[in-house]
Amino acid sequence: MKHIYMDNNATTAVRPEVLEAMLPFYREQFGNPSSVHWAGRAVSGAVEKAREQVATLINCAPAEIVFVSCGSEGDNMAIKGTAEALREKGNHIITTSVEHPAVLNTCEYLEKQGFRVTYLPVDKDGMLDLKELEAAITAETILISVMWANNETGNLYPIEEIGAIARKYKVRFHTDAVQTVGKIPVDVQKANVDLLVLSGHKLGAPKGVGAIYIRRGTRMNALIHGGHQERNRRAGTYNVAGIVGLGLACELAGAEMAESAVRIAGLRDRLQEGIMSAIPEIKLNGHPTRRLPNTLNISFAYIEGESLLLNFDMKGIAASSGSACTSGSLEPSHVMGAMCVDVVLAHSSTRFSLGRDNTEEEVDYVLEILPPIVQRLREMSPLYNRKEPLSCEECQVIRKVH
Repeated sequence: MKHIYMDNNATTAVRPEVLEAMLPFYREQFGNPSSVHWAGRAVSGAVEKAREQVATLINCAPAEIVFVSCGSEGDNMAIKGTAEALREKGNHIITTSVEHPAVLNTCEYLEKQGFRVTYLPVDKDGMLDLKELEAAITAETILISVMWANNETGNLYPIEEIGAIARKYKVRFHTDAVQTVGKIPVDVQKANVDLLVLSGHKLGAPKGVGAIYIRRGTRMNALIHGGHQERNRRAGTYNVAGIVGLGLACELAGAEMAESAVRIAGLRDRLQEGIMSAIPEIKLNGHPTRRLPNTLNISFAYIEGESLLLNFDMKGIAASSGSACTSGSLEPSHVMGAMCVDVVLAHSSTRFSLGRDNTEEEVDYVLEILPPIVQRLREMSPLYNRKEPLSCEECQVIRKVH
């Protein structure tokens, strides 16, 4: 059976050249980079080289890069570290209703600590109204946190415009760029970003390593206390092999980005056009053009997304119903809910996130097997057989069941 992986927004495979670069740091170069002896010195240079590679990809100074374990840690550090450091200035945070749980749950935690959070709504395409964002800023606002790209729909947000607004009102600006870095150009200077988070396993590096950009002069409280690593900004022994892998993955992504984005977008569009021409009663979720080159999110009326994914899996295809971090929840995606997608359609949303290893042949295979699967599931669906729209009362019942 073929194995086709189209869930690259959940994670990517470690690139072979990245793995090769990491292996010496599990074998002969095993020293702790914080040690002053020969074994430590042999390794510390590799950590600093990786810092330069990451900094180059997002256009900042190496000293502004702090290595962390993952995107969630970076987001927690950015938001909690800012809240604690600036509490005497204000207690208001602005974010959006479509953020990753790493941001939303951190904001909910801070609300319990006495902070006030504004969750900006989005329109039916999942886009923000910047006038609403600007109107939400008060004298108490200390942080604006808006993701660069949405993990479910791939929507790209106007980060440069938001950065200009944040700069105008002297409010700190954080962006979760986990889905963005390595896929499209990211320039923290051009975007006036103060804090940016990226994650290694989204761009061909291993899981367990990420980085946060902290603009020089930005006062932050540390999330993890202990040793003096990372200039006292993040304690803990360095994940040297992971950091080396992240650095090389960033360098490779930067070198290949222009060609890769065009090629993957072509595959994504081929998949989208093929689905739309072959299957009736579907809905594209997210903005039709302002989105990542690799992401396609579609709802298939009358069927459950989980059933579709199980049938995909039996054919060797890996896709997703949304964020891997919310898998296991029976609730509809909060992103679909924020976009006011009908609750039944929201349950059928399916995300295809393509990567550098996907091919035209794989896209064509998906297009070959998808229509009969959808047709078979629809024929089993009481909603499809009914062929009548649900009443408001029935929609309420479905919402309660789910």
